[in-house]
Amino acid sequence: MKVFVTGGTGFVGSEVLRQLIAAGHTVRALVRPGSESKLAGHDRVEIRHGDATDPSTLSGALQDCDAVIHLVGIIREFPSMGITFERLHVESTRNILAATQQQGVRRYLHMSANGTGPTGTTGYHRTKWQGEEAVRASALEWTIFRPSLIFGPGGEFVTMLAGLIRKMPVVPVLGDGRYRIQPVAVAQVAESFVRALAMPEAVGKTYHLGGGASYSYDEILDLTGTAIGRDHVTKAHQPLFMVKPMIKLLEHSASFPITSDQLEMLLQGNVCDAVEWARDFGIRPVSYAEGIGACFIRDTQS
Repeated sequence: MKVFVTGGTGFVGSEVLRQLIAAGHTVRALVRPGSESKLAGHDRVEIRHGDATDPSTLSGALQDCDAVIHLVGIIREFPSMGITFERLHVESTRNILAATQQQGVRRYLHMSANGTGPTGTTGYHRTKWQGEEAVRASALEWTIFRPSLIFGPGGEFVTMLAGLIRKMPVVPVLGDGRYRIQPVAVAQVAESFVRALAMPEAVGKTYHLGGGASYSYDEILDLTGTAIGRDHVTKAHQPLFMVKPMIKLLEHSASFPITSDQLEMLLQGNVCDAVEWARDFGIRPVSYAEGIGACFIRDTQS
């Protein structure tokens, strides 16, 4: 198949491109001018310059493609730079859907997120839901994926945790650290997108993707510490009544590491029922405990 991919320069997108090529598909990636270097190593990828938030750049971009994989998304807004959930989750989805239909492509695979729904309490989840609604309202042969927190080599989550553990004798934890997370391996997320291209039974379905087990945030820190050779991770739990006002005050600074929405999502936890996904795709979900070591193979060998 010839597959059109948005968000191919990102963490998940890079793995999707790798697996598409390995499976023998022809890939055309939508890339903003100046971002081509992020596709390094993918010399078999056809680059199409454009921007999912600018419909004028999508004219003819999907011509002769058999399917679309739309991965564009952000976890944090920077409104002063024009980077908002509304633009990236809603407008870009509507633009890609319109181009997909206008240019005669039928199969459409969409990246959403676990926790998304009509009653979402954060801007992230509300706009992800609006994007999903646009997909469901289309006449396309769509499949929606809702992964939990995605981990893997080079991923922002494990890189951030490992950095904290290495640099700080005591790692700060927001709240009690008991909120649960069910990380899913990036390789299995990408595998799902690639397999779905040849799965008519997945059309019209929404899948929740989660790892083989859930863990408290404290347990995630301990597992990450073990993976990088730290026998014990000392934690300092920060009372929420102290943390929340500080985050509210500083969240608009790009250099501040967390926003109020991100804190809320963290405290809500990130777990799901992944049985239907595992069954339909023939996947045995890898747990964080099983997969985290592979993220730091070079560390343990050096």
